[in-house]
Amino acid sequence: MSMDELKRRAAACALERVSDGMTLGLGSGSTAKHFVELLGERVSAGLKVIGVPTSEVTRADAERCGIPLTTLDDIDRLDLTIDGADEVDPALDLIKGGGGALLREKIVAAASDRMIVIADDSKWVETLGRFPLPVEVIPFGFAATRRALAEAFEECRLSGPIAVRKGGDGHAFVTDGGHWIVDAHLGRIADAPRLSGLLNAIPGVVEHGLFTGLASTVVLAGLQGIRVVERP
Repeated sequence: MSMDELKRRAAACALERVSDGMTLGLGSGSTAKHFVELLGERVSAGLKVIGVPTSEVTRADAERCGIPLTTLDDIDRLDLTIDGADEVDPALDLIKGGGGALLREKIVAAASDRMIVIADDSKWVETLGRFPLPVEVIPFGFAATRRALAEAFEECRLSGPIAVRKGGDGHAFVTDGGHWIVDAHLGRIADAPRLSGLLNAIPGVVEHGLFTGLASTVVLAGLQGIRVVERP
């Protein structure tokens, strides 16, 4: 079974938790794309839901699949968000942002009653940090922000290369919000909540890819089948 097939199985499992009348956060990335496509099939068959996309790419996919959309300006809360992750640890803390949509993803997840993470089982790790940590930053004053990032990492006894993400044209990758992303190759992050708090305090940081305390359920698809992990 290919990695793509595993992702689609995880998406199909999460779809079983969607019921008529729900408001849904629609995540970004390759696994979430499978969920949007499967959800679109259910909508075509009569399921009544309304979605809030977390990126312009997801918005286009959802519109193509016929899923009705709204915004967080028009509704107060979401029943459920379904999104992927780059890493998941046993505390159900995540690293997200490999696709560059981490700011909108976190806003939508925080506005949801529940968040289900769908992934293939290669994303499960004992400790976060194998995947580079994305940090979304404002271009203005970047040198000062970079120094503050290095100090925050040092305070958590972390170090490693910090690089501005490049787009396909060789220039800095620009997010949907007009910001840059810095990828920090830190290795093992022993205390993700502490690092999250330090990053939140840096003025030039818009958001970061540590999603702590947000996921309520993780659906992992592997060669041995589906594994569902619930937050205690």
